[in-house]
Amino acid sequence: MCARLLVVLYLTVVCAITAMAVQFTVPGTRQITKPVTASAESSVEYIYSSSEQRSDPEFNARVALPSYNNKHPRVLFDEAHNNDTSSGRYKPFTDLITSDGYRVTTNSTRFSSRTLKDYQILVIVNASGPSASRDASAFTEEECDVASKWVNDGGSLLLITDQAPYSTAVAELAKRFAVDLTKGYTVEPVHFNKESSDQTEIVFTREEGLVGDHAITNGRDPNERINRVICFTGTSLKGPEGSVSFLKLASTAMDVLPPERKATVTGEASSDHRPVTAAGRAIGVAFGFGKGRIVVFTEAAMLTAQVTPGGIRFGMNFGGTDNRQLALNTMHWLSRLLN
Repeated sequence: MCARLLVVLYLTVVCAITAMAVQFTVPGTRQITKPVTASAESSVEYIYSSSEQRSDPEFNARVALPSYNNKHPRVLFDEAHNNDTSSGRYKPFTDLITSDGYRVTTNSTRFSSRTLKDYQILVIVNASGPSASRDASAFTEEECDVASKWVNDGGSLLLITDQAPYSTAVAELAKRFAVDLTKGYTVEPVHFNKESSDQTEIVFTREEGLVGDHAITNGRDPNERINRVICFTGTSLKGPEGSVSFLKLASTAMDVLPPERKATVTGEASSDHRPVTAAGRAIGVAFGFGKGRIVVFTEAAMLTAQVTPGGIRFGMNFGGTDNRQLALNTMHWLSRLLN
């Protein structure tokens, strides 16, 4: 979870899996654990504060051997759709790829053929609707058409989103590429970060078969090989036929969906959040689209570097992971350095 809104979330979870526990940890705060059984309802209340997160000023974004020294692939970083920005939470990512030789320009206008025509890669991070309705579509129908045609004609798209409302806000754009995004968030009772005891911090390892075989995860040599990645509260996706799920969710993963309806009468309880299996889904996929390429991630913090006021680091600065190399390999595939 890259953007944590200043809201109090009241979650009521009902699950048919007996003796299971859903655990939540807000970075820098206390852990909350609630049992979930077939016969009991559990309410979880916690606060996500935007003040808890900032880009890590101590993150080392230097690339010792840049991939591009002579030519510099042009990257358009979208900031026109209520996004995370290249100078804000995504500064570590921007600094990293800039050090690797990419030339990054920010976008502040709606997508048009003229806007995109001079760029090889388009990066979109946590696009959303206006502040009053974050889950509203971030893009107009015309913008979706433009982006789809641009990729089909040879452009490369890196689409990074998060749990709702962000996944909901980019759902229409994702559908143009036959990508299905979950509206809720994903928990994993088995393959999670045991150090934080947070089941939304999902661990993907090659050893357990959750890091799939792809140019992005193999890199150019053994030093670039991806073996272990952690994500930090996201949601799941299903790619189109022919796509490669390189961060695969295990059969034990579950998506927690929002209530099907809201209360219609004052004082009436809303319907419950609905846990459903996330088996066969993923957090990261890659595929070709026409002459272009697309990578979609459904968790944003994993590809930047953030720190809380308490000094807790998460993302590419989290020790013992290959998240940093994953960011570089993803860009290498999108710029066709990797085949």
